[in-house]
Amino acid sequence: MAGKTSILHSSHWGAFYATPTNAGLDVRPFEDDPNPSPMLSNFTDTLDHSARITQPMVRKGWLENGPIAGADRNNDSYVAISWERALDLVATELRRVRQDYGPEQIFGGSYGWSSAGRFHHAQSQVHRFLNICTGGYVRSVNSYSAGASTVLFPHIVGSYDEATRRGVTWAQVEQYTDCVISFGGMAIKNSMVASGGITHHIEPSSMHAASQRGCHFINVSPLRSDLPEQINAQWVPIRPGTDVALMLALVHELVATDHHDSLFLAQYCVGWEQFQDYVLGKNDQQPKSPQWAEQITGVNANTIRSLACRLTKGRVLVTVSHSLQRSEHGEQPVWMGLVLAAVLGQIGLPGGGYSYALGTVAHYGKIDNQLRFASLPQGQNPVKAFIPVARISDMLLNPGQRFDYNGAVYHYPKIRLVYWAGGNPFHHHQQLAKLRDAFRRPETIIVHEIAWTATARHADIVLPSTMTLERDDLGVTKTDAMLIAMKRVVPSFAQSKDDYEIFSELAKRLGCYEAFTEGRSAMDWLRWIYSETQKDNQAAAQKLPDFDEFWEKGQLQLHKTADDGGILRRLRQDPAQFPLKTPSGKIEIVSDRIASFNYPDCPGHPSWLTKKVIPTEQFPLWLIANQPSTRLHSQLDYGKYSTSHKIHGREVCCINPVDANERGIMNGDLIRLYNEHGSCLAAARLSEDIMPGVIQLPTGAWYDPIDPCAERPECRHGNPNVLTADLPTSALSQGCSGQLAKVEIERLDTQPDQVMAFVPPAIIAGSEA
Repeated sequence: MAGKTSILHSSHWGAFYATPTNAGLDVRPFEDDPNPSPMLSNFTDTLDHSARITQPMVRKGWLENGPIAGADRNNDSYVAISWERALDLVATELRRVRQDYGPEQIFGGSYGWSSAGRFHHAQSQVHRFLNICTGGYVRSVNSYSAGASTVLFPHIVGSYDEATRRGVTWAQVEQYTDCVISFGGMAIKNSMVASGGITHHIEPSSMHAASQRGCHFINVSPLRSDLPEQINAQWVPIRPGTDVALMLALVHELVATDHHDSLFLAQYCVGWEQFQDYVLGKNDQQPKSPQWAEQITGVNANTIRSLACRLTKGRVLVTVSHSLQRSEHGEQPVWMGLVLAAVLGQIGLPGGGYSYALGTVAHYGKIDNQLRFASLPQGQNPVKAFIPVARISDMLLNPGQRFDYNGAVYHYPKIRLVYWAGGNPFHHHQQLAKLRDAFRRPETIIVHEIAWTATARHADIVLPSTMTLERDDLGVTKTDAMLIAMKRVVPSFAQSKDDYEIFSELAKRLGCYEAFTEGRSAMDWLRWIYSETQKDNQAAAQKLPDFDEFWEKGQLQLHKTADDGGILRRLRQDPAQFPLKTPSGKIEIVSDRIASFNYPDCPGHPSWLTKKVIPTEQFPLWLIANQPSTRLHSQLDYGKYSTSHKIHGREVCCINPVDANERGIMNGDLIRLYNEHGSCLAAARLSEDIMPGVIQLPTGAWYDPIDPCAERPECRHGNPNVLTADLPTSALSQGCSGQLAKVEIERLDTQPDQVMAFVPPAIIAGSEA
């Protein structure tokens, strides 16, 4: 392969040039990216890694016994079979379940991060296939990242996207902002990624430019690293999960010193007087004062008063990270951050007010493109049943059980067949022992996967799919400045096929080939998406060149819309002409609609609510299970960059020296983390950049149970979701609460077994494989 030219491609963590070599793949970042992601190095040695799936596989027990509910999928071997037989088995099983039980008992599992491409987007592919070829499926809604906030925002401020992605931009922060108080921080590792790709990582340079101009950054987080060191941010260590109490105390201090903006609150908000009574303790006889908050948050009362005073000076921006809503009562910090910004009266001003999730992913803080790009049509799903995405275990374990969601009552459907393409629930989901039990309940689980993830190892039929470097596609998002021709870099690995090719072959067997493909090849679909975009944007100032011209060039600079501040700027300019899409047309400090739901865990205004999961004498430490810096979620965990940052092959757990010394733990030691849900091994890294009483273990290490047959097997690799509780944020959103857990840790005195996460399971050669 040596001597080939570089090929432009794109990923969720950046655009790049790839050159196949005899040693693997040479990767060079896109030349205009000011801060390219080091995660690109994960591509260099993953194309033909031993963890990849070489051909279709069927679990031995399923092949011998057929589809049976309750089968043990935790430690079986696999039989390698031909594509013809695999496709026949899948088509037969889909036909059986559809005819005997209906599409209401098929769950279409997926998560949208599998590819940055517009066409080879596994979630779109599987949903289109199930809609057209099986008559629909049970779907999931929302995301693990923003499950609580996505449901909350329409009640309190209107459209989620309009309020969060089209408001305050990094350009505004650079020019106008005098103070950023960031609850949960804005870790650079998080803004390294964006669904659909990113060619310009601007967050570090924008923060630095604002800091150089004199902007004061305040990082309210248990982790100093949640804002970059270069901007000299003020670090306010806070006990995990207590940000709402601090925000309430800040509002209390602003009211007590008469620094709240009464005019803004009266003109643009509803419910302030009722909420003010809550803050002052008029109903519950508990003022939410700095002294009160100190006992909850661990932040000194004088520090709280000083912070409140700083927020009264200049243009102030309040940000709240995704991480804060990934815990019990996750709606509360999102809502309370908006209220704090409203009290300061700067919502709608350039660089001021409120910006939820700024710095969380690279989409936020950017300006939209003028062009709106078409995508693969998914068809219509006649099945009405759905679940919030983080309730997969509850659905499989409790068919027929009722659940509350956003003011209504639903019931979990019974699922006989799970079809999963794109995503790894054994990364995303919590309390993995419970998820393993849940995965025993369906009769059949079918998975498309590039490698032997834990999800593939719990499937009955595994179909090997290509990875992004083995396909042609279009890379584009609403906010990134480039359209990328994602050209195929290398041939498909072993017997792997594109998702589209797999579904097309299945569609033939199910009698819906023409309906599914519409007579188009994969490249035909790329041309169709491009031409539909041209049609849909005929009135736009920017005109797209001919497809062949674009494909030959490989990239196209996209024009931007105006940086106009979005719906909150317009509300401030004229609330009568530009009301928000809320019941009142204003910012809802108190939501009568939410109050009418009568949810004890999500009342009608932001509130401090005690949590079920808090440290105890037995499990005295907070665990933060946050996003990794060496990979996107669990993708390519076996890649060069990800594995180079492990110690002894294990994920690294960050510990304050005070906690480490109490337990005799030294830097680099192997440790065991445990609680009532399970245990895992990791390597210790001591750091003063994490507050005492808190440890941090990132998500994404592939689940690697030492004894797969145990009820709660220990993970030897370091997956923190063996420790997190599968609890919803609240009845409002049923979001994911996996950010925090209570644990204890201990040093290992014996050398544990080698990590086996990237070693394929036992495979038996089939007679016609």
